[in-house]
Amino acid sequence: MKQAFYDSLAQEARALLDGEHDPVANAANLSALLFQRMPDINWAGFYFMRDGELVVGPFNGAPACTRIELGRGVCGTAMARRESLRVADVHEFDGHIACDPLSRSEIVVPLLRQGEDLGVLDIDSPHPDRFDAADQAGLETIAAIYVASIG
Repeated sequence: MKQAFYDSLAQEARALLDGEHDPVANAANLSALLFQRMPDINWAGFYFMRDGELVVGPFNGAPACTRIELGRGVCGTAMARRESLRVADVHEFDGHIACDPLSRSEIVVPLLRQGEDLGVLDIDSPHPDRFDAADQAGLETIAAIYVASIG
């Protein structure tokens, strides 16, 4: 069931980003699509690498942390490790940055292009243990579609 959802979401993402290469425009539209289509989430958006730290980009949800150091919080840790990170309970994650106290679980997917660290795709949920391996695989596909769209 989740596979079909993410296949459909990937198709929508490709169509939405087709022909546009601006990273901010594509991140804005993609975060809106994810926020509208994904059940049980309260934040969907992007952080971009700027001068060695993550800076908030387009998102949907409550106001977010503006800057995150590499290695700090879920986003900074995922970017530093250059690997996706699923956290079942953010309150149990050492160094979690509580931007929205309603968030309970989180998944972060690094945006990588030919050795370049572009940033991360970040999704939060008010429910513990919201994200599983199927979500990770689906969101890694969505992240790859985004990276391909910006050239």
